[in-house]
Amino acid sequence: MSTTAIDRAPDHSHEHAHNHPHGWRRWLYATNHKDIGTLYLFFSLTMLMVGGVLAMGIRAELFQPGLQLMKPEFFNQLTTMHGLIMIFGAIMPAFVGFANWMIPLQIGASDMAFARMNNFSFWLLPPAAILLVTSFLVPGGASAGGWTMYAPLSTQMGPGMDMAIFAVHIMGASSIMGAINIITTVLNMRAPGMTLMKMPMFCWTWLITAYLLIAVMPVLAGAVTMTLTDRHFGTSFFNAAGGGDPVMFQHIFWFFGHPEVYIMILPAFGIISHIIPAFARKPLFGYASMVYATASIAILSFLVWAHHMFTTGMPVTAQLFFMYATMLISVPTGVKVFNWVATMWRGSMSFETPMLFAIGFIFVFTMGGFTGLILAVTPIDIQLQDTYYVVAHFHYVLVAGSLFAMFAGYYFWSPKWTGFMYNETRGKIHFWGSLILFNITFFPMHFLGLAGMPRRYADYPAQFTDFNMVVSIGGLGFGLMQVYFLLAIVIPTIRGGKQAPDKPWDGAEGLEWTVPSPAPFHTFEVPPVVK
Repeated sequence: MSTTAIDRAPDHSHEHAHNHPHGWRRWLYATNHKDIGTLYLFFSLTMLMVGGVLAMGIRAELFQPGLQLMKPEFFNQLTTMHGLIMIFGAIMPAFVGFANWMIPLQIGASDMAFARMNNFSFWLLPPAAILLVTSFLVPGGASAGGWTMYAPLSTQMGPGMDMAIFAVHIMGASSIMGAINIITTVLNMRAPGMTLMKMPMFCWTWLITAYLLIAVMPVLAGAVTMTLTDRHFGTSFFNAAGGGDPVMFQHIFWFFGHPEVYIMILPAFGIISHIIPAFARKPLFGYASMVYATASIAILSFLVWAHHMFTTGMPVTAQLFFMYATMLISVPTGVKVFNWVATMWRGSMSFETPMLFAIGFIFVFTMGGFTGLILAVTPIDIQLQDTYYVVAHFHYVLVAGSLFAMFAGYYFWSPKWTGFMYNETRGKIHFWGSLILFNITFFPMHFLGLAGMPRRYADYPAQFTDFNMVVSIGGLGFGLMQVYFLLAIVIPTIRGGKQAPDKPWDGAEGLEWTVPSPAPFHTFEVPPVVK
Protein backbone atom coordinates (compact mmCIF):
# COMPACT_ATOMS: atom_id res chain seq x y z
CA MET A 1 0.00 0.00 0.00
CA SER A 2 1.46 3.40 -0.97
CA THR A 3 1.72 6.26 1.52
CA THR A 4 -0.92 8.20 -0.41
CA ALA A 5 -3.37 5.34 0.06
CA ILE A 6 -2.66 5.32 3.80
CA ASP A 7 -3.22 9.09 3.92
CA ARG A 8 -6.52 8.63 2.15
CA ALA A 9 -7.65 5.78 4.42
CA PRO A 10 -10.71 6.96 6.37
CA ASP A 11 -10.21 7.64 10.07
CA HIS A 12 -12.61 5.42 12.03
CA SER A 13 -11.40 6.40 15.50
CA HIS A 14 -14.26 8.84 16.13
CA GLU A 15 -16.79 6.22 14.99
CA HIS A 16 -15.28 3.72 17.40
CA ALA A 17 -15.71 6.15 20.27
CA HIS A 18 -19.28 6.75 19.17
CA ASN A 19 -20.01 3.00 19.15
CA HIS A 20 -19.11 2.72 22.82
CA PRO A 21 -21.12 5.48 24.47
CA HIS A 22 -20.59 6.28 28.14
CA GLY A 23 -22.79 7.44 30.99
CA TRP A 24 -26.54 7.18 30.46
CA ARG A 25 -26.09 6.64 26.71
CA ARG A 26 -24.35 3.32 27.39
CA TRP A 27 -27.58 2.03 28.94
CA LEU A 28 -30.18 3.77 26.80
CA TYR A 29 -28.58 2.70 23.52
CA ALA A 30 -27.25 -0.63 24.82
CA THR A 31 -26.90 -3.35 22.19
CA ASN A 32 -24.41 -5.48 24.12
CA HIS A 33 -26.00 -8.61 25.56
CA LYS A 34 -24.23 -8.18 28.92
CA ASP A 35 -25.43 -4.60 29.40
CA ILE A 36 -28.98 -5.57 28.42
CA GLY A 37 -28.84 -8.57 30.76
CA THR A 38 -27.78 -6.22 33.56
CA LEU A 39 -30.65 -3.83 32.74
CA TYR A 40 -33.16 -6.69 32.92
CA LEU A 41 -31.76 -7.87 36.26
CA PHE A 42 -31.88 -4.41 37.80
CA PHE A 43 -35.39 -3.79 36.50
CA SER A 44 -36.60 -7.09 37.96
CA LEU A 45 -34.91 -6.41 41.31
CA THR A 46 -36.65 -3.02 41.45
CA MET A 47 -40.02 -4.60 40.65
CA LEU A 48 -39.37 -7.33 43.24
CA MET A 49 -39.04 -4.59 45.86
CA VAL A 50 -42.22 -2.80 44.63
CA GLY A 51 -44.21 -6.05 44.58
CA GLY A 52 -42.79 -6.88 48.01
CA VAL A 53 -44.04 -3.59 49.46
CA LEU A 54 -47.54 -4.43 48.19
CA ALA A 55 -47.29 -7.89 49.81
CA MET A 56 -46.27 -6.22 53.10
CA GLY A 57 -49.46 -4.12 52.85
CA ILE A 58 -51.55 -7.27 52.37
CA ARG A 59 -49.94 -9.01 55.37
CA ALA A 60 -50.19 -5.89 57.57
CA GLU A 61 -53.97 -5.81 56.99
CA LEU A 62 -54.28 -9.53 57.73
CA PHE A 63 -52.19 -9.43 60.94
CA GLN A 64 -55.42 -9.27 62.95
CA PRO A 65 -59.11 -9.83 62.13
CA GLY A 66 -61.17 -6.70 61.50
CA LEU A 67 -60.40 -3.93 59.01
CA GLN A 68 -57.38 -1.99 60.29
CA LEU A 69 -55.55 -0.12 57.59
CA MET A 70 -57.52 -0.06 54.36
CA LYS A 71 -60.82 -0.46 52.59
CA PRO A 72 -61.51 -3.92 51.14
CA GLU A 73 -61.31 -2.45 47.60
CA PHE A 74 -57.79 -1.22 48.22
CA PHE A 75 -56.85 -4.59 49.71
CA ASN A 76 -58.01 -6.26 46.48
CA GLN A 77 -56.05 -3.73 44.42
CA LEU A 78 -52.94 -4.70 46.40
CA THR A 79 -53.47 -8.43 45.69
CA THR A 80 -54.05 -7.81 41.96
CA MET A 81 -51.03 -5.57 41.53
CA HIS A 82 -48.79 -7.75 43.70
CA GLY A 83 -49.52 -10.68 41.38
CA LEU A 84 -49.10 -8.80 38.10
CA ILE A 85 -45.94 -6.99 39.20
CA MET A 86 -44.23 -10.11 40.57
CA ILE A 87 -45.02 -12.25 37.50
CA PHE A 88 -44.54 -9.79 34.63
CA GLY A 89 -42.19 -7.37 36.38
CA ALA A 90 -39.95 -9.50 38.61
CA ILE A 91 -39.75 -13.18 37.62
CA MET A 92 -39.96 -13.11 33.83
CA PRO A 93 -37.59 -10.17 33.23
CA ALA A 94 -35.06 -11.67 35.67
CA PHE A 95 -34.90 -14.92 33.70
CA VAL A 96 -34.60 -12.97 30.44
CA GLY A 97 -31.71 -11.11 32.08
CA PHE A 98 -30.02 -14.43 32.88
CA ALA A 99 -30.65 -15.56 29.30
CA ASN A 100 -29.09 -12.40 27.85
CA TRP A 101 -26.02 -12.70 30.03
CA MET A 102 -25.40 -16.44 29.77
CA ILE A 103 -26.70 -17.87 26.48
CA PRO A 104 -24.15 -16.17 24.16
CA LEU A 105 -21.34 -17.07 26.59
CA GLN A 106 -22.47 -20.69 26.86
CA ILE A 107 -22.90 -21.36 23.14
CA GLY A 108 -19.85 -19.36 22.05
CA ALA A 109 -21.79 -16.62 20.25
CA SER A 110 -20.48 -13.06 19.97
CA ASP A 111 -23.82 -11.59 21.09
CA MET A 112 -27.55 -12.15 20.74
CA ALA A 113 -28.87 -12.43 17.18
CA PHE A 114 -30.84 -9.16 17.10
CA ALA A 115 -28.98 -6.58 19.17
CA ARG A 116 -31.29 -3.62 18.57
CA MET A 117 -34.46 -5.64 19.04
CA ASN A 118 -32.88 -6.80 22.30
CA ASN A 119 -32.59 -3.15 23.37
CA PHE A 120 -36.18 -2.43 22.33
CA SER A 121 -37.57 -5.48 24.12
CA PHE A 122 -36.02 -4.22 27.35
CA TRP A 123 -37.04 -0.57 27.03
CA LEU A 124 -40.69 -1.54 26.55
CA LEU A 125 -40.70 -2.75 30.18
CA PRO A 126 -40.18 0.46 32.21
CA PRO A 127 -43.15 2.29 30.59
CA ALA A 128 -45.32 -0.80 31.13
CA ALA A 129 -44.22 -0.95 34.77
CA ILE A 130 -45.00 2.74 35.24
CA LEU A 131 -48.47 2.15 33.73
CA LEU A 132 -49.09 -0.72 36.16
CA VAL A 133 -47.89 1.06 39.28
CA THR A 134 -49.51 4.45 38.55
CA SER A 135 -52.88 2.75 38.02
CA PHE A 136 -53.23 3.24 41.81
CA LEU A 137 -53.58 6.97 41.14
CA VAL A 138 -56.47 6.98 38.64
CA PRO A 139 -60.17 7.34 39.61
CA GLY A 140 -61.38 4.09 41.17
CA GLY A 141 -57.78 2.99 41.73
CA ALA A 142 -55.93 0.01 40.32
CA SER A 143 -57.74 -3.06 39.04
CA ALA A 144 -59.24 -5.04 41.94
CA GLY A 145 -60.25 -8.11 39.91
CA GLY A 146 -57.29 -10.31 40.89
CA TRP A 147 -54.19 -10.79 38.72
CA THR A 148 -56.26 -13.12 36.52
CA MET A 149 -58.48 -10.15 35.49
CA TYR A 150 -61.58 -12.37 35.40
CA ALA A 151 -64.65 -11.22 33.51
CA PRO A 152 -67.34 -10.06 34.29
CA LEU A 153 -65.62 -8.05 37.05
CA SER A 154 -62.89 -6.77 34.73
CA THR A 155 -65.45 -5.51 32.21
CA GLN A 156 -67.00 -3.16 34.80
CA MET A 157 -64.00 -1.58 36.53
CA GLY A 158 -62.53 1.91 36.28
CA PRO A 159 -59.63 3.14 34.12
CA GLY A 160 -57.10 1.24 36.26
CA MET A 161 -58.18 -1.89 34.40
CA ASP A 162 -57.41 -0.24 31.04
CA MET A 163 -53.94 0.64 32.29
CA ALA A 164 -53.39 -2.96 33.41
CA ILE A 165 -54.53 -4.25 30.00
CA PHE A 166 -52.22 -1.85 28.16
CA ALA A 167 -49.29 -2.75 30.45
CA VAL A 168 -49.86 -6.48 29.88
CA HIS A 169 -49.93 -5.87 26.11
CA ILE A 170 -46.60 -4.03 26.18
CA MET A 171 -44.95 -6.64 28.41
CA GLY A 172 -46.27 -9.39 26.15
CA ALA A 173 -44.71 -7.70 23.11
CA SER A 174 -41.42 -7.47 25.02
CA SER A 175 -41.59 -11.19 25.90
CA ILE A 176 -42.29 -12.22 22.31
CA MET A 177 -39.33 -10.21 20.99
CA GLY A 178 -37.06 -11.66 23.67
CA ALA A 179 -38.21 -15.17 22.77
CA ILE A 180 -37.61 -14.67 19.03
CA ASN A 181 -34.13 -13.39 19.83
CA ILE A 182 -33.29 -16.37 22.06
CA ILE A 183 -34.56 -18.96 19.56
CA THR A 184 -32.66 -17.36 16.68
CA THR A 185 -29.48 -17.08 18.74
CA VAL A 186 -29.56 -20.67 19.98
CA LEU A 187 -30.47 -22.23 16.64
CA ASN A 188 -28.10 -20.21 14.43
CA MET A 189 -25.16 -18.97 16.49
CA ARG A 190 -23.76 -22.00 18.32
CA ALA A 191 -20.00 -22.58 18.11
CA PRO A 192 -18.89 -25.14 15.49
CA GLY A 193 -19.25 -28.66 16.86
CA MET A 194 -21.83 -27.76 19.49
CA THR A 195 -24.79 -29.85 18.43
CA LEU A 196 -28.11 -29.33 20.19
CA MET A 197 -27.51 -32.39 22.35
CA LYS A 198 -24.16 -31.00 23.51
CA MET A 199 -25.65 -27.66 24.51
CA PRO A 200 -25.60 -26.55 28.17
CA MET A 201 -28.83 -27.29 30.03
CA PHE A 202 -29.67 -23.62 30.67
CA CYS A 203 -29.72 -23.00 26.89
CA TRP A 204 -32.05 -25.96 26.44
CA THR A 205 -34.51 -24.84 29.10
CA TRP A 206 -34.57 -21.32 27.65
CA LEU A 207 -34.98 -22.54 24.06
CA ILE A 208 -38.05 -24.53 25.13
CA THR A 209 -39.32 -21.63 27.27
CA ALA A 210 -38.99 -19.26 24.30
CA TYR A 211 -41.22 -21.49 22.18
CA LEU A 212 -43.77 -21.52 25.02
CA LEU A 213 -43.68 -17.70 25.16
CA ILE A 214 -44.33 -17.35 21.44
CA ALA A 215 -47.21 -19.82 21.70
CA VAL A 216 -49.04 -18.29 24.67
CA MET A 217 -48.40 -14.54 24.83
CA PRO A 218 -50.72 -13.86 21.85
CA VAL A 219 -53.43 -15.85 23.67
CA LEU A 220 -53.17 -13.52 26.67
CA ALA A 221 -53.23 -10.55 24.29
CA GLY A 222 -56.44 -11.95 22.78
CA ALA A 223 -58.08 -12.37 26.19
CA VAL A 224 -57.31 -8.81 27.34
CA THR A 225 -58.21 -7.33 23.94
CA MET A 226 -61.63 -8.98 24.07
CA THR A 227 -62.01 -7.58 27.61
CA LEU A 228 -61.09 -4.15 26.25
CA THR A 229 -63.67 -4.28 23.45
CA ASP A 230 -66.30 -5.52 25.91
CA ARG A 231 -65.47 -2.52 28.10
CA HIS A 232 -65.48 0.21 25.46
CA PHE A 233 -66.77 -0.94 22.07
CA GLY A 234 -70.04 -2.73 22.82
CA THR A 235 -68.94 -6.31 22.14
CA SER A 236 -70.24 -9.16 24.32
CA PHE A 237 -67.50 -11.77 24.36
CA PHE A 238 -67.82 -12.26 28.12
CA ASN A 239 -71.23 -10.68 28.73
CA ALA A 240 -73.96 -13.31 29.16
CA ALA A 241 -76.70 -10.74 28.49
CA GLY A 242 -75.28 -10.22 25.01
CA GLY A 243 -74.80 -13.93 24.28
CA GLY A 244 -71.24 -14.12 25.61
CA ASP A 245 -69.79 -16.30 28.33
CA PRO A 246 -67.66 -15.17 31.30
CA VAL A 247 -66.26 -18.70 31.63
CA MET A 248 -64.82 -18.39 28.13
CA PHE A 249 -62.49 -15.73 29.52
CA GLN A 250 -61.20 -18.29 32.03
CA HIS A 251 -60.58 -20.85 29.29
CA ILE A 252 -58.63 -18.37 27.17
CA PHE A 253 -56.78 -16.92 30.15
CA TRP A 254 -55.68 -20.26 31.58
CA PHE A 255 -54.65 -21.57 28.19
CA PHE A 256 -52.06 -18.83 28.55
CA GLY A 257 -51.81 -19.04 32.33
CA HIS A 258 -50.78 -22.63 32.78
CA PRO A 259 -47.92 -22.70 30.25
CA GLU A 260 -46.94 -19.36 31.84
CA VAL A 261 -46.29 -21.19 35.12
CA TYR A 262 -43.77 -23.38 33.29
CA ILE A 263 -42.27 -20.33 31.55
CA MET A 264 -41.47 -19.14 35.07
CA ILE A 265 -39.94 -22.43 36.26
CA LEU A 266 -38.12 -24.04 33.28
CA PRO A 267 -35.24 -21.49 33.24
CA ALA A 268 -34.93 -22.14 36.99
CA PHE A 269 -34.52 -25.86 36.22
CA GLY A 270 -31.74 -24.90 33.80
CA ILE A 271 -29.88 -22.85 36.40
CA ILE A 272 -30.15 -25.62 39.01
CA SER A 273 -28.86 -28.14 36.43
CA HIS A 274 -25.64 -26.10 36.24
CA ILE A 275 -25.09 -25.50 39.93
CA ILE A 276 -25.66 -29.03 41.27
CA PRO A 277 -22.99 -30.65 38.99
CA ALA A 278 -20.45 -27.90 39.69
CA PHE A 279 -20.63 -28.30 43.48
CA ALA A 280 -21.01 -32.09 43.38
CA ARG A 281 -17.95 -32.11 41.08
CA LYS A 282 -19.37 -34.67 38.67
CA PRO A 283 -21.33 -34.46 35.41
CA LEU A 284 -25.08 -33.98 35.36
CA PHE A 285 -26.79 -37.37 35.68
CA GLY A 286 -28.98 -38.18 32.67
CA TYR A 287 -28.43 -35.20 30.39
CA ALA A 288 -30.62 -36.54 27.55
CA SER A 289 -33.46 -37.45 29.92
CA MET A 290 -33.29 -33.89 31.32
CA VAL A 291 -33.76 -32.45 27.82
CA TYR A 292 -36.65 -34.80 27.04
CA ALA A 293 -38.26 -34.16 30.43
CA THR A 294 -38.12 -30.40 29.85
CA ALA A 295 -39.74 -30.79 26.43
CA SER A 296 -42.41 -33.15 27.85
CA ILE A 297 -43.31 -30.65 30.58
CA ALA A 298 -43.67 -27.92 27.95
CA ILE A 299 -45.93 -30.01 25.71
CA LEU A 300 -48.09 -31.30 28.58
CA SER A 301 -48.50 -27.76 29.93
CA PHE A 302 -50.92 -27.05 27.07
CA LEU A 303 -53.20 -29.93 28.02
CA VAL A 304 -53.98 -29.09 31.64
CA TRP A 305 -55.31 -25.50 31.72
CA ALA A 306 -58.81 -26.32 33.00
CA HIS A 307 -57.52 -27.75 36.30
CA HIS A 308 -57.79 -24.09 37.36
CA MET A 309 -61.51 -24.30 36.60
CA PHE A 310 -62.83 -27.45 38.31
CA THR A 311 -65.54 -25.40 40.04
CA THR A 312 -66.96 -23.80 36.87
CA GLY A 313 -69.32 -26.69 36.14
CA MET A 314 -67.51 -28.72 33.50
CA PRO A 315 -68.61 -32.27 32.59
CA VAL A 316 -67.21 -35.08 34.73
CA THR A 317 -65.35 -36.52 31.72
CA ALA A 318 -63.54 -33.20 31.28
CA GLN A 319 -62.72 -33.10 34.99
CA LEU A 320 -61.25 -36.59 34.74
CA PHE A 321 -59.18 -35.73 31.67
CA PHE A 322 -57.69 -32.60 33.26
CA MET A 323 -57.09 -34.43 36.54
CA TYR A 324 -55.12 -37.25 34.90
CA ALA A 325 -53.28 -34.96 32.47
CA THR A 326 -52.16 -32.80 35.40
CA MET A 327 -50.91 -35.81 37.32
CA LEU A 328 -48.94 -36.86 34.24
CA ILE A 329 -46.78 -33.71 34.47
CA SER A 330 -45.40 -34.96 37.78
CA VAL A 331 -43.60 -37.74 35.88
CA PRO A 332 -41.09 -35.61 33.88
CA THR A 333 -40.79 -33.27 36.86
CA GLY A 334 -39.95 -36.25 39.05
CA VAL A 335 -37.34 -37.33 36.49
CA LYS A 336 -35.62 -33.95 36.90
CA VAL A 337 -35.62 -34.11 40.70
CA PHE A 338 -34.32 -37.69 40.57
CA ASN A 339 -31.51 -36.64 38.21
CA TRP A 340 -30.45 -33.76 40.47
CA VAL A 341 -30.34 -36.05 43.50
CA ALA A 342 -28.46 -38.70 41.48
CA THR A 343 -25.95 -36.02 40.43
CA MET A 344 -25.28 -35.22 44.09
CA TRP A 345 -25.08 -38.91 45.03
CA ARG A 346 -21.46 -39.78 46.05
CA GLY A 347 -20.21 -36.46 44.69
CA SER A 348 -17.62 -34.58 46.71
CA MET A 349 -19.94 -31.75 47.56
CA SER A 350 -19.18 -28.37 49.04
CA PHE A 351 -21.87 -26.04 50.31
CA GLU A 352 -21.24 -22.51 49.14
CA THR A 353 -24.25 -20.21 48.84
CA PRO A 354 -25.21 -21.20 45.24
CA MET A 355 -25.31 -24.87 46.24
CA LEU A 356 -27.31 -24.09 49.39
CA PHE A 357 -29.92 -22.23 47.33
CA ALA A 358 -29.97 -25.07 44.77
CA ILE A 359 -30.56 -27.72 47.44
CA GLY A 360 -33.10 -25.45 49.14
CA PHE A 361 -34.79 -25.11 45.76
CA ILE A 362 -35.06 -28.88 45.29
CA PHE A 363 -36.45 -29.39 48.81
CA VAL A 364 -39.05 -26.63 48.82
CA PHE A 365 -39.98 -26.85 45.14
CA THR A 366 -40.71 -30.55 45.62
CA MET A 367 -43.09 -29.67 48.45
CA GLY A 368 -44.83 -27.22 46.12
CA GLY A 369 -45.05 -29.97 43.50
CA PHE A 370 -46.72 -32.34 45.95
CA THR A 371 -49.34 -29.78 46.97
CA GLY A 372 -49.93 -29.24 43.23
CA LEU A 373 -50.50 -32.97 42.81
CA ILE A 374 -53.01 -32.85 45.68
CA LEU A 375 -54.83 -29.92 44.04
CA ALA A 376 -54.94 -31.86 40.76
CA VAL A 377 -57.38 -34.32 42.38
CA THR A 378 -60.73 -32.88 41.34
CA PRO A 379 -62.83 -33.54 44.50
CA ILE A 380 -60.04 -32.19 46.73
CA ASP A 381 -59.61 -29.14 44.53
CA ILE A 382 -63.34 -28.37 44.66
CA GLN A 383 -62.97 -28.12 48.46
CA LEU A 384 -59.70 -26.17 48.43
CA GLN A 385 -60.33 -23.92 45.41
CA ASP A 386 -59.82 -20.23 46.22
CA THR A 387 -58.54 -20.95 49.73
CA TYR A 388 -55.12 -20.18 51.21
CA TYR A 389 -54.04 -23.75 50.36
CA VAL A 390 -53.78 -22.66 46.73
CA VAL A 391 -51.87 -19.50 47.75
CA ALA A 392 -49.41 -21.67 49.73
CA HIS A 393 -49.03 -24.06 46.78
CA PHE A 394 -48.14 -21.53 44.12
CA HIS A 395 -45.86 -19.51 46.40
CA TYR A 396 -43.93 -22.70 47.14
CA VAL A 397 -43.49 -23.12 43.39
CA LEU A 398 -42.84 -19.49 42.44
CA VAL A 399 -40.97 -18.08 45.44
CA ALA A 400 -39.11 -21.19 46.57
CA GLY A 401 -38.94 -22.29 42.94
CA SER A 402 -38.26 -19.40 40.58
CA LEU A 403 -36.90 -16.90 43.14
CA PHE A 404 -34.55 -19.30 44.97
CA ALA A 405 -33.19 -20.51 41.62
CA MET A 406 -32.54 -16.88 40.62
CA PHE A 407 -30.67 -16.26 43.88
CA ALA A 408 -28.66 -19.43 43.24
CA GLY A 409 -27.87 -18.27 39.70
CA TYR A 410 -26.89 -14.81 40.92
CA TYR A 411 -24.45 -16.15 43.53
CA PHE A 412 -23.10 -18.69 41.01
CA TRP A 413 -22.48 -16.35 38.08
CA SER A 414 -22.01 -12.92 39.68
CA PRO A 415 -18.23 -13.46 40.06
CA LYS A 416 -18.15 -13.84 36.26
CA TRP A 417 -20.39 -10.81 35.76
CA THR A 418 -18.79 -8.34 38.16
CA GLY A 419 -15.25 -9.67 38.58
CA PHE A 420 -15.75 -9.60 42.36
CA MET A 421 -16.65 -12.28 44.90
CA TYR A 422 -19.69 -11.71 47.10
CA ASN A 423 -19.28 -12.11 50.87
CA GLU A 424 -19.83 -15.82 51.60
CA THR A 425 -20.98 -15.27 55.19
CA ARG A 426 -23.58 -12.73 54.12
CA GLY A 427 -24.70 -15.09 51.35
CA LYS A 428 -25.27 -17.87 53.90
CA ILE A 429 -27.19 -15.47 56.18
CA HIS A 430 -29.37 -14.56 53.18
CA PHE A 431 -29.97 -18.24 52.40
CA TRP A 432 -30.83 -19.46 55.90
CA GLY A 433 -32.90 -16.36 56.67
CA SER A 434 -34.83 -16.70 53.41
CA LEU A 435 -35.41 -20.45 53.74
CA ILE A 436 -36.60 -20.35 57.35
CA LEU A 437 -38.71 -17.20 57.02
CA PHE A 438 -40.20 -18.43 53.73
CA ASN A 439 -41.47 -21.56 55.46
CA ILE A 440 -42.74 -19.59 58.46
CA THR A 441 -44.65 -17.41 56.00
CA PHE A 442 -46.15 -19.94 53.63
CA PHE A 443 -46.35 -23.28 55.44
CA PRO A 444 -49.15 -22.22 57.86
CA MET A 445 -51.19 -21.14 54.81
CA HIS A 446 -51.76 -24.83 54.05
CA PHE A 447 -53.54 -25.18 57.41
CA LEU A 448 -55.53 -21.98 56.88
CA GLY A 449 -56.68 -23.31 53.51
CA LEU A 450 -57.58 -26.76 54.83
CA ALA A 451 -59.63 -25.02 57.56
CA GLY A 452 -61.48 -23.10 54.84
CA MET A 453 -60.05 -19.58 54.90
CA PRO A 454 -60.76 -18.02 51.47
CA ARG A 455 -58.08 -15.98 49.71
CA ARG A 456 -58.45 -12.35 48.57
CA TYR A 457 -60.50 -11.39 51.62
CA ALA A 458 -59.48 -8.38 53.70
CA ASP A 459 -61.02 -9.83 56.87
CA TYR A 460 -61.51 -13.26 58.47
CA PRO A 461 -63.15 -14.98 61.47
CA ALA A 462 -61.26 -14.99 64.77
CA GLN A 463 -60.30 -18.67 64.64
CA PHE A 464 -57.73 -17.90 61.91
CA THR A 465 -55.96 -15.18 63.95
CA ASP A 466 -52.95 -17.07 65.29
CA PHE A 467 -51.82 -18.55 61.97
CA ASN A 468 -52.29 -15.19 60.25
CA MET A 469 -50.12 -13.49 62.85
CA VAL A 470 -47.37 -16.06 62.29
CA VAL A 471 -47.68 -15.65 58.50
CA SER A 472 -47.52 -11.84 58.69
CA ILE A 473 -44.46 -11.84 60.95
CA GLY A 474 -42.73 -14.39 58.70
CA GLY A 475 -43.65 -12.36 55.62
CA LEU A 476 -42.18 -9.18 57.05
CA GLY A 477 -38.98 -11.05 57.93
CA PHE A 478 -38.78 -12.63 54.46
CA GLY A 479 -39.22 -9.21 52.85
CA LEU A 480 -36.46 -7.72 55.01
CA MET A 481 -34.11 -10.58 54.00
CA GLN A 482 -34.47 -9.48 50.37
CA VAL A 483 -33.66 -5.88 51.32
CA TYR A 484 -30.59 -7.34 53.08
CA PHE A 485 -29.72 -9.16 49.83
CA LEU A 486 -29.81 -5.88 47.92
CA LEU A 487 -27.92 -3.78 50.48
CA ALA A 488 -25.43 -6.30 51.88
CA ILE A 489 -24.68 -8.44 48.80
CA VAL A 490 -25.68 -6.97 45.43
CA ILE A 491 -24.55 -3.36 45.90
CA PRO A 492 -21.22 -4.14 47.69
CA THR A 493 -20.34 -6.78 45.05
CA ILE A 494 -20.93 -4.33 42.20
CA ARG A 495 -18.90 -1.63 43.91
CA GLY A 496 -15.90 -3.88 44.40
CA GLY A 497 -14.50 -6.23 46.99
CA LYS A 498 -12.37 -9.32 46.77
CA GLN A 499 -11.18 -9.94 43.21
CA ALA A 500 -12.82 -13.05 41.74
CA PRO A 501 -10.30 -15.73 40.67
CA ASP A 502 -10.35 -17.10 37.10
CA LYS A 503 -12.17 -20.17 38.38
CA PRO A 504 -14.35 -18.77 41.16
CA TRP A 505 -15.49 -22.20 42.34
CA ASP A 506 -12.02 -23.57 42.77
CA GLY A 507 -12.35 -27.34 43.22
CA ALA A 508 -15.16 -27.22 40.71
CA GLU A 509 -12.33 -26.39 38.22
CA GLY A 510 -14.43 -24.31 35.89
CA LEU A 511 -16.95 -27.13 35.67
CA GLU A 512 -19.74 -24.55 35.72
CA TRP A 513 -19.21 -24.40 31.94
CA THR A 514 -18.47 -27.89 30.82
CA VAL A 515 -20.51 -30.14 33.07
CA PRO A 516 -24.19 -29.61 32.22
CA SER A 517 -23.62 -30.80 28.67
CA PRO A 518 -22.30 -34.36 28.32
CA ALA A 519 -18.69 -34.44 29.53
CA PRO A 520 -15.96 -35.48 27.09
CA PHE A 521 -14.17 -38.63 28.28
CA HIS A 522 -11.62 -37.94 31.03
CA THR A 523 -11.53 -34.16 31.09
CA PHE A 524 -11.44 -34.34 34.87
CA GLU A 525 -11.28 -36.91 37.63
CA VAL A 526 -14.08 -37.50 40.10
CA PRO A 527 -12.33 -37.30 43.51
CA PRO A 528 -12.25 -40.63 45.35
CA VAL A 529 -14.88 -41.11 48.04
CA VAL A 530 -13.29 -41.19 51.50
CA LYS A 531 -14.34 -44.42 53.20
